[in-house]
Amino acid sequence: MKMLTTQLAGVLQRIAGGQEEAIEDTARLLAQAAAGEGRVLVHGTREMRGAVLNVLEGAEPLAGAAALTEDERPGTMDRVWLFARHAGEEDVLRLARTLAENGTAFAVVADVPASAENELSELADVYVATGITKGLLPDDTGNRVVLPYLFAALFVAEAVKLSYDEMLMDL
Repeated sequence: MKMLTTQLAGVLQRIAGGQEEAIEDTARLLAQAAAGEGRVLVHGTREMRGAVLNVLEGAEPLAGAAALTEDERPGTMDRVWLFARHAGEEDVLRLARTLAENGTAFAVVADVPASAENELSELADVYVATGITKGLLPDDTGNRVVLPYLFAALFVAEAVKLSYDEMLMDL
């Protein structure tokens, strides 16, 4: 238990230290739609739907946010927030390509750092890396276990919400 707590605290500290500017930029990007005539649309894949559920229906939902459905056609005034376990997920990349082609600004939360080889980070207007690329703890067979993708995404979502709410209060 102590090892897990230490490792999870390290994940959060790395995100807070290395992604602070991207978190603030995500809040700013989303606030543009909320303060204007656009919509804030949120989408997640796999277990990252849990982050979307928290953003939309948690105890303190993100004001003005709605789920991005398959029927939605976000416009240039809208902002989209994507949550993905892996930056290389084909369904997320397909959606990101469509958003970029349509001129819809979007932010992403995914695993690996932004780079020229990371197409998702190149397509996104803002990209937050959780840094979850391998398990946190070794098991008895030498494998690494505990992949807290959702845990990290929830932390990012709460950090974005704090800045977002502050920005909207200043309007």
